[in-house]
Amino acid sequence: MKLALVVPGGVDRSGEYRVIPVLLALIERLAREHEVHVFALHQEASPGEWRLAGAHIHNLGERWPRVSAIAAIRREHRRGSFDLIHAIFSGSCSFVAVAAASLLRLPSLVHIAGGELVALRDIDYGGRRTWKARMREALVLHGADIITAASGPMIDMLRSLGLHAHRVPLGVDLRAWPPLAPRRRDGGTPRIIHVASLNRVKDQPTLLRALAELARTGQRFQVDIVGVDTLDGEIARMVRDLGLEASVHLLGFKTQRELRPLMEAADLLVMSSRHEAGPLVTLEAAVAGVPTVGTAVGHIAEWAPVAALAVPVGDSMALAVAIAHVLADEDLRLRLALSAQRRAIQEDADHTARSFETLYLQLVATDLSR
Repeated sequence: MKLALVVPGGVDRSGEYRVIPVLLALIERLAREHEVHVFALHQEASPGEWRLAGAHIHNLGERWPRVSAIAAIRREHRRGSFDLIHAIFSGSCSFVAVAAASLLRLPSLVHIAGGELVALRDIDYGGRRTWKARMREALVLHGADIITAASGPMIDMLRSLGLHAHRVPLGVDLRAWPPLAPRRRDGGTPRIIHVASLNRVKDQPTLLRALAELARTGQRFQVDIVGVDTLDGEIARMVRDLGLEASVHLLGFKTQRELRPLMEAADLLVMSSRHEAGPLVTLEAAVAGVPTVGTAVGHIAEWAPVAALAVPVGDSMALAVAIAHVLADEDLRLRLALSAQRRAIQEDADHTARSFETLYLQLVATDLSR
């Protein structure tokens, strides 16, 4: 098959920086069997093309990226017909995919992978903040032939909007991120890791308030926070104000190679997000033998209480209690880790590619029978 994938970015020509690892894993697997063209809306400021993970990357640049993407898909279709168009993320990506598919009379898929279905107006986040955005998203999603999403909570959100969707987690590449058996703690200071860009939706203030509460009770810990700072030093200032400088370390961005040893050294991943479709890092932690405590979003919500512990969004006290509970009960920590690892390995990157290929075949067969 000849496939068109529409993505916001995550396919930098370096293959290491400004990339989405699960997206590269999916592209590489699809490209083994199919001709894959990836249309990136916001990777680089200027238009360009390159090869990556066995696929042909078409970067549209900053000028009219949606219009440019539709035109680029049509041009490539004239060179050799696409079989279908697949958007990874909704919003602009799904608009391009569904519009281009309609013009070319092709089937389309949309994968919900972010905040497309939420409206967190206090932090200006989500694809449903305005009536115009809600109307556009509804029209696009109803125009897609198949909708998929990474986790049960996202499937439930779509169902509440009257939309049927298939659950397809974006799994970890086990060759690049090999499984490591959960290990028993050595009795030293607990190591906690948090991996996320420093931004409003990841809600690091709730994490820091939870850590401050733990410190107040005498709980020892060392925390590595990995992620790009988009808040102009706000989180660093909060670390100082809460007196956490000795135990909380802001490490900034790390590549996958740099992140892996930090993850392997951790005893617990803690996430404080207000919304997640996944998150991928919970799967990566699970593969590395590290369990997750976090807010009840995405995989954390659907795995709790057997493979993760979940607390209400924004509840720093509940988060502190859950962290302390897991750190005080080593058997519980290991049970969570083992259960999470089984799930993440069963739904790895190979599973993701096979799931999408099954849907592709269904769509193409249906299209041929029309």
